[in-house]
Amino acid sequence: MSLKTIWQQFFPSGSPTFTEADLVPGSQVGKVFIITGANSGIGKELTKFLYPTGATIYLAGRSEERITKAIAEIESTASTSGTRGILKPLHGLDFSDLRTVKPAYERFAAQEKELHIIWNNAAMGCAPGSSTPQGLEAHMGANAVGPFLFTTLLVPFLRAGAKNSTQPSRVVWTGSVQIEMNSPPGGIDFPRLNGGKTVTQYIDYAASKCGNLFLAHEGAARWGDQGIISVCQNPGNLYTGIYAGEHWLFVLFLKTFVLYHAKYGTYTMMFAGFSEKITMAQNGCYIWPFGVIKPNSRQDVYRAIDEGNAKKLWDWCEEKVRPFM
Repeated sequence: MSLKTIWQQFFPSGSPTFTEADLVPGSQVGKVFIITGANSGIGKELTKFLYPTGATIYLAGRSEERITKAIAEIESTASTSGTRGILKPLHGLDFSDLRTVKPAYERFAAQEKELHIIWNNAAMGCAPGSSTPQGLEAHMGANAVGPFLFTTLLVPFLRAGAKNSTQPSRVVWTGSVQIEMNSPPGGIDFPRLNGGKTVTQYIDYAASKCGNLFLAHEGAARWGDQGIISVCQNPGNLYTGIYAGEHWLFVLFLKTFVLYHAKYGTYTMMFAGFSEKITMAQNGCYIWPFGVIKPNSRQDVYRAIDEGNAKKLWDWCEEKVRPFM
């Protein structure tokens, strides 16, 4: 890690490498996508950009009311000419409670036979003392273990999507510059995984994002021969609802000097989902804002992967989700 690499991720040089201009209207007809946390922030911006491609897009999240409102807004503001996608709600999915994951999966499975891309976009910031109903530290539970359960349930659909397409299916996990800034040595403090409660918000949040990097790497190793690409992306420093609990003066400072509009994170996510630069040879890669394939700058994190810690986290996640499969 260096201040230079953190600065480069806070303030990327150059233009985004993949934007809505690279998505041809009507080019994704017949494709099926899931975006978690799609009713606001980056997820909603991504849905807006994907809508004209003609894809079937599932907006996954907790609130039926908010998802319904987001769908109505996107449909009403879209161009009246050209191809339109199909927007479908997948509400009741709360990654902080593993009991909600399989029912959401079953609602999807009752409607589709294939899945081509899932963006694990939803994330939470949690106060000290927080834990999930299953007794997991709140960030690791909501930001890593919940998406892990949902994604592993969906693997047969991703495999089917790859089989019946000319392109691999993709799983896009979400990292953060917080991995570099605040994650503990090796990225994850394994003795603390069963600690149950948030101790320090930024450190525990960063560890959960490093968890996604680990899961992306291990997913690539396990699913690559099934036609599935698994990557982790840092969308960038963006103004989203995750700052809702912060002091307004701090948020004002961030909006003025640090944070970008949510659409820029969408550019990173679109690159992760569609760029032809990401092939099986890059399976498991990390992506910087706003669409650059480049390793995370924490060398200790990659040493931990080489030492088997990505597999160790995967096995731990499997143990925690087994009762909810």
